[in-house]
Amino acid sequence: MSSGTQLLAATAVLGAGTYAFRLAGPVLRSRVTLPARAEHLLTVAVVVLLAALVATSALTQGHGFAGPARPAGVAVGALCAWRRAPFLVVVLAAAATTAVLRLLGAS
Repeated sequence: MSSGTQLLAATAVLGAGTYAFRLAGPVLRSRVTLPARAEHLLTVAVVVLLAALVATSALTQGHGFAGPARPAGVAVGALCAWRRAPFLVVVLAAAATTAVLRLLGAS
């Protein structure tokens, strides 16, 4: 079997597996019931995972602290989002804050 054929076969298998996993949710939803406590914990887990992702991305670069500019930009973006600013304003405010602080030497 050539390398191209193997790549094509692997792509097809992975695509079929992904489709099967995505189809399993709606198909099994009516058959599997979770206790209310478990559903609540899963909902909380999603929020915790997203908060951890934001914190890791905002505070670290490589294996160390990212410096004060990036967390300040994220904080400004979060404040704009909390105040329900348009998405473009949120992104531009966060980027501008980070850029100005880095320009001033806050890395």
